[in-house]
Amino acid sequence: MAEGMFRKEMEGVEGLTVGSAGVAAMPGGEASWETVEVLRERGISLDGFRSRMVDEEMLREATRVFCMTRSHLEMLEMLYPELKDRYNLVCDFAEIEGDVGRDVPDPIGQGRQAYEEVAECLEMALGGIREILRATQRTPAGEE
Repeated sequence: MAEGMFRKEMEGVEGLTVGSAGVAAMPGGEASWETVEVLRERGISLDGFRSRMVDEEMLREATRVFCMTRSHLEMLEMLYPELKDRYNLVCDFAEIEGDVGRDVPDPIGQGRQAYEEVAECLEMALGGIREILRATQRTPAGEE
């Protein structure tokens, strides 16, 4: 869900590539029907999406990594501590009080409404994420 929503939000941002990977993903898995449905209602398609595990190469290629939960962020810090300045929590960019440091909820097994709540959480953070990515693009290398 995050990949589809990020991709749509970042349309038109030059030189930006959006992708997703999990710290415990089943490689090759399709998006859940609930995810597909919630995204379709927002005009977003995940055609061709397949899940994949995060790896060092993709982290080294990334300028920013947006983690859904604090435990995901901590896992990346443990596995790849030298890249920790790239890791961010998604909800740190949400523009409502109380969301800084909060996890994006895990909807698996909790029904369609839980997926809608995840989408709403991501929507609250996307504006702030877009701004930090735009600022990063304007900052000359080494001055971030």
